[in-house]
This record gives sequence, C-alpha cells and structure tokens, in this order.
Amino acid sequence: MRPLRLFAALTLLALTITPLQAEPLARTLFGSKSMPAQGASEPIGTYARGCASGLLQLPETGPTWQAMRLSRNRNWGQPETIAFIQDLSAYAATLPGWQGLYVGDISQPRGGPMTGGHASHQIGLDVDIWMLPPKSLRLSRGQRENISSISIRTEDQTRVNGNWTPAHMALLRAAASDPRVDRIFVAAAAKIAMCNQATRADKAWLQKIRPFYGHNVHFHVRLKCPPGSRLCETQKPTVRQLSNGGDGCDETLNWWVTDMLNPPKPTGKPAKPAKPQPVKKSAKTYVMSDLPAQCRTVLAAP
Repeated sequence: MRPLRLFAALTLLALTITPLQAEPLARTLFGSKSMPAQGASEPIGTYARGCASGLLQLPETGPTWQAMRLSRNRNWGQPETIAFIQDLSAYAATLPGWQGLYVGDISQPRGGPMTGGHASHQIGLDVDIWMLPPKSLRLSRGQRENISSISIRTEDQTRVNGNWTPAHMALLRAAASDPRVDRIFVAAAAKIAMCNQATRADKAWLQKIRPFYGHNVHFHVRLKCPPGSRLCETQKPTVRQLSNGGDGCDETLNWWVTDMLNPPKPTGKPAKPAKPQPVKKSAKTYVMSDLPAQCRTVLAAP
C-alpha cells in the first residue's frame, strides 16, 4: 500500500475506535448513592474534599423543623449534626414569628462531592439554615420544592434590609455559642449589623461568624470534627486574634463591602498581565484518586 493511502487508512481507523473511557467524576459516583454506607458514623477528609460513612437521615419533618428540597436527598449528616439541628430548631421555635427552622442541604447519603451547588458539605458536618422564618411546618413535598427563602441584605450587598430582625441575630448568636460549632458563613451585611448591635461585653461569639458571598438567603453552619474522629481534618482558624478579642469586627470585615464586593476602580497604568496559573481541581472535577483512600471503601460498601 502506498504511504499516502496507508496514512489515510490509519487515520480512518483512529476515528472509528472508541477512546478509552475517562475516569468517572466523584460527584457522579457519590450522587448516585441513595442510601448511606453501613457502619460506624465517620467523617473522612476535609469539608471540601472527603466523604462519610454511617450518616443519619434528618427526618423530613419534626416538631420544630422541616427539611427542604427533598428531591435532592441531601438531608443526611453525622449524628452530631442531626442533634445540633434538632437543638437549634427547638430554640428557634421560641423566637417571635418562628415555628422552628427550614433546613437546607446537609450532605448526600455518603457525603462526597455533590452533583451541584456546593464545594463543601462533603463529610456530614455542614448544614444550611434558611433565613425564612417558618410560618408552617406542614408543607407538602411539592411545596418544599417551590417555596424560596428570603434575602436579608440590600441589592448593593452593603446593608441588611427589612427582612433582617432581632430574631435572626438571636438565632445566629445561639448557633455560634454552641460548642459543637466551628464557624458560620453569612452575608457580610449581616455580620456588620451584628457587630454594630452587639455590646462590647457580648461579642466573643462573633468570632465564629464569617462573612462570605452567596449567604444572604441562608446561613451555613460548620461543625467541628467530633471527638475521636481520626480521619476528619480540622479546619484552621482564619480570624486573627485581635486586641478587641478576636471577634472579626475590624477592617477585614469592612473590606468585604468595599474592595471585595465593590472593588475600587483601577488608577494609573494597567498592571502587567499575570502569568497563567495551572487550573486547580475542584469538587466539580474530583475523581476518586483526589479523595482520601478510605472513600473508595465508603463508595463500595453495602
């Protein structure tokens, strides 16, 4: 066969051969599991790169809570998380205008990267609490799919709006004061409001409140690694121990509503373009080899 014809034949053959299948995404594998891995409850890895065994399901409806968006099947958590939700919801039911809590995502049945919506929530120690005060704890499954929470900040993200009430602050204070809680993510405007409203003698709990974008319709509670959880990686503190007690009510907080949310216009000559950086992997692109080795066992467990 002539070289030109040989080349054409090889090219055609290459186009017809099915390429080797790429390694499946971890979020696809974990998202396909409808039940938890049997065995002892165990958070494995980090909040944003891990999995979990023996998770418990938060009942869809309780005396002071309702789990929302049930079609996602994300109302699974460590025993400590389920107990925390039940305790905080009981407190919420004592607040004016609140019958308890609407509970958003916790984790998938076996934790791991989610099919969409979160980078964390992977080890059963994160939970989203809606800002919407429940008026009814008898919502149907369909109603829980269609109802939405409320935003507690203005459109420019710098201030709380009329949806923010003293009860919201009381609820966040109770959550942050719980020794099981490591930190809470909330809109910067809410932390600014609480820093302004709290008394100087009652600000220590604010250290756990961390401003973060995307948390205006819910607040995100992150629990500490439970005692004895040898495979759970504790997150390092990020709030400096300041002279005012380390409550985070300083210039760093104000940065969130100045340079971060409303960056200043550039002045002077444009800076030289930065060198391209390698693309970092994220929860959306993790494969099993990116997770702790024990996650393979969790995925394969009955």
